[in-house]
Amino acid sequence: MLKRLMTILALVASAGAATAELGDDGLHRADWIRNTFLDLSEDLAEANAEGKRLMLIVEQSGCIYCAQMHEEVFPVPEIEALLTDRFFVVRLNMYGDLEVVDFDGTVLPEKDMVRSWSVNFTPTILFFPETVEDGQRAPQAAAAVMPGAFGRWTTFNMLNWVLEEGYAGDEGFQRYHARMLESQIGTE
Repeated sequence: MLKRLMTILALVASAGAATAELGDDGLHRADWIRNTFLDLSEDLAEANAEGKRLMLIVEQSGCIYCAQMHEEVFPVPEIEALLTDRFFVVRLNMYGDLEVVDFDGTVLPEKDMVRSWSVNFTPTILFFPETVEDGQRAPQAAAAVMPGAFGRWTTFNMLNWVLEEGYAGDEGFQRYHARMLESQIGTE
């Protein structure tokens, strides 16, 4: 009887888990991910024209941490709303062959560009300021980098910290996150 009850509970719990849609390339699909020509200067200009912040996410097919983000974190209504309304999100495939143009004019296939940036983990998210100095490459231009998968509150707070330009102030992300988390945990 106990075994049967445990099986039923496991089935009910798994039924609630979201499954993110995968494209033919094995990468997760989301309405808030933009299809662009992967020219980062053009993407930044378009983001600015829309009043949004440029966010670049590096993912790979089969990445369990990318799946975790797409199934458990990005669909949280408050996070999805920020991604849709406040960010211009561009994705690179860590092993892809599409041509990318970096801010400094360097042109390489996705896989070579990601390697040249020393990005070793997926997902890795780079957030950019509204302006990038001439000659800078994406890693140097990034206002903040989120390497790896994080939970709901860390992701939500990172998005807000970037929007508030916390990186330009005296309160680093860890302190900001700790301060915000005190009030957020009480809301659950």
